[in-house]
Amino acid sequence: MASAAEQLASNLNFSAFAKAEELKKRIWFTLGALLVYRFGTYIPLPGINPDALAQAFGNVQTGIVGLFNMFSGGAVERMAIFALGIMPYISASIIIQLMTSVVPALEQLKKEGEQGRKKINQYTRFGTVILATFQAYGISVGLEAGANIVIDPGWFFRIATVLTLVGGTMFLMWLGEQITSRGIGNGISLIIFSGIVAGLPSAIASTLELGRQGALATPIILAVIILSVVVIGVIVFMERAQRRLLIQYPRRQQGNKMFEGNTSFLPLKLNTAGVIPPIFASSLLLVPATVASFQTGDSTGSMAWLTTITALLGHGQPAYMALYAALIIFFCFFYTAIVFNPSETADNLKKHGGFIPGIRPGERTAQYIDHVLTRITVVGAIYITLICLLPEFLISATGVPFYFGGTSLLIVVSVTMDTVSQIQGHLLAHQYEGLVKKTKLRGKRR
Repeated sequence: MASAAEQLASNLNFSAFAKAEELKKRIWFTLGALLVYRFGTYIPLPGINPDALAQAFGNVQTGIVGLFNMFSGGAVERMAIFALGIMPYISASIIIQLMTSVVPALEQLKKEGEQGRKKINQYTRFGTVILATFQAYGISVGLEAGANIVIDPGWFFRIATVLTLVGGTMFLMWLGEQITSRGIGNGISLIIFSGIVAGLPSAIASTLELGRQGALATPIILAVIILSVVVIGVIVFMERAQRRLLIQYPRRQQGNKMFEGNTSFLPLKLNTAGVIPPIFASSLLLVPATVASFQTGDSTGSMAWLTTITALLGHGQPAYMALYAALIIFFCFFYTAIVFNPSETADNLKKHGGFIPGIRPGERTAQYIDHVLTRITVVGAIYITLICLLPEFLISATGVPFYFGGTSLLIVVSVTMDTVSQIQGHLLAHQYEGLVKKTKLRGKRR
């Protein structure tokens, strides 16, 4: 009986999808935009020696450069026009978001609704240009410092590199906004998602090749596949997990009419901080390895301390694991405190007449919400820490070249869940519109 009901529901969804022309156009637009992005990751900067670049990249791919290369879908490795990717925009968004809780003017803009949001988005775009310009200039100088990477070094190359990379980032920012408005899902998230997933086929092929050659045992490969499926299931479950606080509204009178009070819920996500904590933590831990990879000369000189720190913070080392876990937990609490304000939430509930049963409105409600949020953030921080450390343990214990780190796995699963939910929302809206049209036609016939 249950299987028959599931089959009927799947048939209804398929028929609704077949009739949803608007949804099909949005999906095709999204796929076309992502193809444009992937095509741009193969267009190299002018004046680059690809052989020298490949040799130089092999020395620094374990640092923060390798992390950015994964997020950009290999554009950094090829030094393409989209080498900066969308990361400057994300960095600017995070900086502006942090400043809204510190700068009173930005905090006031945040409360002004749609107009304030547009101004904040404009400031974010300006910040993206500034960050992208500094990063592009640093890349141009770093390329010139490499051995024979730049064919004709000089100011012309630097200016051309800055203009090309900044233009590529601004184009990706515009492309992401177009996907969000005219396609399916969040455009910025889908661009990062496509960049991460682009390297998955080659990673799977290399793992299977290691198994064919006998470097990896078949049971280990099967165990990793099963474990990956289990971890994805855990991520889906934890990302959907919520702590719902019951909110009650009293009865109210308008004129001669008395309206009954109703109840609702205040949902508090278990993982309020999202993927920001592991991104910040991994970026900070990879800074020493990145700086050391650009240093030349022996390791007994003035930079010997940096070499020692890099060795201690290598992947799989106890110091790396401990610091990684501590930074993730710290940023979970820090970013949750930035994006969610219990006092503001309590004030909004009080203004609309809402209250939590047994809790006095106002300051006591804010303290209660903060208490509940702190407790679920502890669980969320432990969950993110375990997800991010699991690939590190796999790599150090079994030697399996696990392509998806904890950060990228969280991004891929979260973006997939968000996109699927938006597709389902469009299907439901299409079905609702069809029912409304049928009802109107029946009314006219009568």
